[in-house]
Amino acid sequence: MSDTSAHTDAHTGSTVSTLSTEGAGAITRAPLAVVTGASSGIGLHIAAELARRGHDLVVCAEDAGLDDAMADLAEAGRHVVVPVRADLATTEGVEHLVREVGAVNKPVDVLVLNAGVGVSGPFVDTPLEDDLRLVALNVTSVVHTAKRLLPEMVRRGEGAVLVTSSVAGTMPGPWYATYAASKAFLLSFAEAIRYELDGSGVTVTALMPGPTDTDFFRRAGMEDTVVDDMHKDDPADVARDGVEAMLRGDDHVVAHSWRNKVQAGLLKGMPEKLKAATHAQMSKEKDSGANAADHQHD
Repeated sequence: MSDTSAHTDAHTGSTVSTLSTEGAGAITRAPLAVVTGASSGIGLHIAAELARRGHDLVVCAEDAGLDDAMADLAEAGRHVVVPVRADLATTEGVEHLVREVGAVNKPVDVLVLNAGVGVSGPFVDTPLEDDLRLVALNVTSVVHTAKRLLPEMVRRGEGAVLVTSSVAGTMPGPWYATYAASKAFLLSFAEAIRYELDGSGVTVTALMPGPTDTDFFRRAGMEDTVVDDMHKDDPADVARDGVEAMLRGDDHVVAHSWRNKVQAGLLKGMPEKLKAATHAQMSKEKDSGANAADHQHD
């Protein structure tokens, strides 16, 4: 017979459950999910979706919105939620997250690599430090986190990884060139390691949202663009699509609306120059004098 007790973790101050057993009965435990970029938008909804499905959570974000997210996640499920405040654009931030995951003393069953930023505006005008930070968070931190947490999942022979790419990653992205390029990297990276891990018991799924009803466009300074006027998907629907595809072991999912699926299908046979021109018509500011802005990825 198993007995669940709780203690306060010395590193995070959060309540962490532990399981003890009596006799020879099997130990049952809630699966553990690690979710980055979990303070708002798609990341928060992914965490909530996993909580409703019975997962304990380690949720990571840099901003103060993590505190509000904790309240939302507490309502979504009755399982343990451990918050980790860390800047994953830095090596120290990733290593801090890895240490806090280890402190939970449970194997990682689900790894959701969702954190990211974007930089909008003509590439020659955007600040170098903003573009370098984007690469550090969107690309380097994903590789770093996966490198630190994925090997143990493979050694155990079970687990699922969800990487948030984007429909924007299927085509060149004028006016937010580094953002679209980073999402193309993530799609390629997810598909490559999925192939390498075939038969290992660990699956990798790429989540590819289109325009979604979050703070993305406001934070991007993209409120005066064609794409901002388009239909936007509910982030809860996008998150549910991503979680369900991941748990099925799908290679990717284009979420949520039929428009995104049609767009992704049409782009496959289109020349790169035409893809770039099509994307530019959606992402370019109507007022060309508007300032570029840095934004959080949701």
